[in-house]
Amino acid sequence: MGILQNENAIPSASGGGGFYDYQIEQSARFDASASSRLYRTFGTSSDATKMTISWWMKYDIIPAYQQIFSKAGGYGAGNGASITFEDSLGGYSDVMTLYGMAGSSGGSTGANTYPANAFRDISGWTHCHYKMDTSKSGMTGNNAKVVLHINGVNTPFVSTNEPSGNFNNFNTNGDEHSIGNGNGNTQGNIYLAEFIFLDGQYEDYTSFGSFKNNVWTPDSPSGLTFGTNGFHLKFQDSSALGDDSSGNTNDFTATGLGADHQVLDSPTFGS
Repeated sequence: MGILQNENAIPSASGGGGFYDYQIEQSARFDASASSRLYRTFGTSSDATKMTISWWMKYDIIPAYQQIFSKAGGYGAGNGASITFEDSLGGYSDVMTLYGMAGSSGGSTGANTYPANAFRDISGWTHCHYKMDTSKSGMTGNNAKVVLHINGVNTPFVSTNEPSGNFNNFNTNGDEHSIGNGNGNTQGNIYLAEFIFLDGQYEDYTSFGSFKNNVWTPDSPSGLTFGTNGFHLKFQDSSALGDDSSGNTNDFTATGLGADHQVLDSPTFGS
């Protein structure tokens, strides 16, 4: 999957002879018709004002609305929050734009962040890196409250509703958190790989990937601090696609995700 202003998406590889130093061996296919999702209730956070999320994705069919990661049903569901793709958001037409909602629906202290880039190409894999630290000031630069990188490129926001200082309404104790579909809203057919969540950490994008021959490639997440609610989903067990590989045993429950939803297609497939 590529982006309109940053055409460096990684195509599905059919070869490569060891081009990638770190291999991602499989992905999970989230199926709209099955309302596929993973969910887990979080415990007390290491630090709810800070979080980092990293994931690889590829769309089969671009949907009107897709919640990538959400809590309490996602945006529009009471006190929910989400990181979401939505068609025609922010004035674009027939594209997908990603935004983060770090607060309650309609709340003045929430964070609506709309990037300048729009997603069109569904032929290849794209890496997304999203970090937030609401103890910081301002919304610009790599040290802002909210920062987004797409395939190693910083993506500025064209519209923001800045979160208030030390706002902490995403990584919250006792709330159900979901990957793939939050509350039954329209979702698409999407492949997800190497999904990582760091609780209480404001980790730079270079901890998850690097450029090789001008191509953004994944790096090993070994050595990262995951925090209490942190997890690393490799989708490596077809009978338990929500198994956590971080060492925390923060396993997710799968619904609408059978063994046939584990696929070999990945950002480094065939290499």
